[in-house]
Amino acid sequence: MKHFVLASLFAGAVAMPALADYTIIAPANPGGGWDQTARTMQTVLQEEGISKSVQVQNVPGAGGTIGLAQFASQNKGNPDALIVGGYVMVGAILTNNSPVSLKDVTPIARLTGEYEAIVVPAASPIKDIAGLVEALKADPGAVSWAGGSAGGTDHIAVGLIAKAAGVDPTKINYIAYSGGGEALAAILGNQVTAGISSLGEFDAQIKAGTLRLLAVSSPERVEGADAPTLKEAGLDVELQNWRMVAAAPGLSDEQKAKVTADIEKMVKSENWQKQLADKGWSDTYLAGPEFDTQLEKDVSSTQTVLKDIGLVK
Repeated sequence: MKHFVLASLFAGAVAMPALADYTIIAPANPGGGWDQTARTMQTVLQEEGISKSVQVQNVPGAGGTIGLAQFASQNKGNPDALIVGGYVMVGAILTNNSPVSLKDVTPIARLTGEYEAIVVPAASPIKDIAGLVEALKADPGAVSWAGGSAGGTDHIAVGLIAKAAGVDPTKINYIAYSGGGEALAAILGNQVTAGISSLGEFDAQIKAGTLRLLAVSSPERVEGADAPTLKEAGLDVELQNWRMVAAAPGLSDEQKAKVTADIEKMVKSENWQKQLADKGWSDTYLAGPEFDTQLEKDVSSTQTVLKDIGLVK
């Protein structure tokens, strides 16, 4: 009887799939959207019992392409390795002529979307988006913008704003930072005229009154954000930054299916949905062949936009 019980326990243990010990690469400095996404995933994956242990590692530089290259080269066939990325990375791959692209990893799912916010320090003489556009028209180079990596969503948004305002987008004075924390410090320190990033990254400072929100890049006003859309301000610009998660290259179909199932379980949990609501992130979850198709479209459209504003030839 004892042998039967032990054999049954062993068989049950074999039948139960082992929980993954995920390591998530956030390819930017702490404080930005990718870092926040990775750490939110860490929290939910552990609290929901999807993974017994999740580590987050920051590998900043070149719009995420340094972290992407390191991830792709060091994790082939490793089902426990994940990396977050998104629109910013797509642009950085193109502008940096990166030898490594999203084709060198295993895209799993789009997770979230977030609209861009344009802010100035609270003490700035610029009171609204019309004032910022007026200054931009008068002397594009005199208006300095702090944002994320070159060629990313923030950079694209500034280029589109300039173009919509009738300003040559190649003349904008855009200062790229590799992490949201660095960009925020520059804005709060009055080192730049304005700042641009995802709304959630500025939310605490806007509420504290240290930053003034001028406009958002959404099609309609964002609940809780006291600012017009760029379209309301007469600028035909609408842009959403999206974020995704990818797995390592060289996974088997079975391994990819296991990772995909874990991510799906995460995004459908009440815990994840609460995190999205608290951070003001939109649920844009998309996986499988539909995500692969959408990703191809996004890469193509981003290349067109970057050429249009002079960032890619």
